[in-house]
Amino acid sequence: MRIAIVDDIPAEREELSGQVSAVMYRQNYSGVVLEFADGASFLAAAQTEPFDLVFLDIYMEGLDGVETARRLRELDEDCTIVFVTISPDHALDGYGVWAMQYLVKPYGREQVEAVFSQLEQYKPSLEKSIRIPVGRQELSICLRDIQWAENCQHQVHIHMAHGKILTVRMTFANFVALLDGDNRFLVCHRGVLVNLAYVADFDGHVFCMKDGVMIPVSRSLVKIARSSFSSYLFERRR
Repeated sequence: MRIAIVDDIPAEREELSGQVSAVMYRQNYSGVVLEFADGASFLAAAQTEPFDLVFLDIYMEGLDGVETARRLRELDEDCTIVFVTISPDHALDGYGVWAMQYLVKPYGREQVEAVFSQLEQYKPSLEKSIRIPVGRQELSICLRDIQWAENCQHQVHIHMAHGKILTVRMTFANFVALLDGDNRFLVCHRGVLVNLAYVADFDGHVFCMKDGVMIPVSRSLVKIARSSFSSYLFERRR
């Protein structure tokens, strides 16, 4: 996820950037936070590569936040806009550029966290990551890169995109808990989990993955597997 902080006051820009980075870490979002001192430099960067979310200070020298948002909308209809301001007097301007929310100064951690909670409703497809222990290090991996996983001898073998396998010493239950709430992932057998995004077909007994791997489904979970796969395909097509 690409996030921009646009504010012409360095201290306030850095403070918000730090809070946003901390919330992303706590809520398992992967991405980068970039800072801009004015609307013009932000718009130039947005032309090169789009942003998912921008925090725009309204009262800035040169291009103010509202005008920056208007010009952004000419480039990008999808970027989520959050205005940062000392006063909500410009609320009506927010409707014209489809602003999602306002952060009114002084704000705290709870207000920044509320932005991300609302963002999940606006853009449920934004990619999250999880942090797992690999050896003596902690590794952050994107959920979209997990194809399937299996439990073996008190370890979880995570089969990643491009054929890489990560071996993690943790319980399978704890690993599944990290994926809680993401409907792409389904436990289909004792100690086996699949990412439905990588499933090519389901014949009622086996998931055929897109790379040709065949993953059996336990008899007691067949109905759940069929329903979950059908629902996933329906949501993706919609």
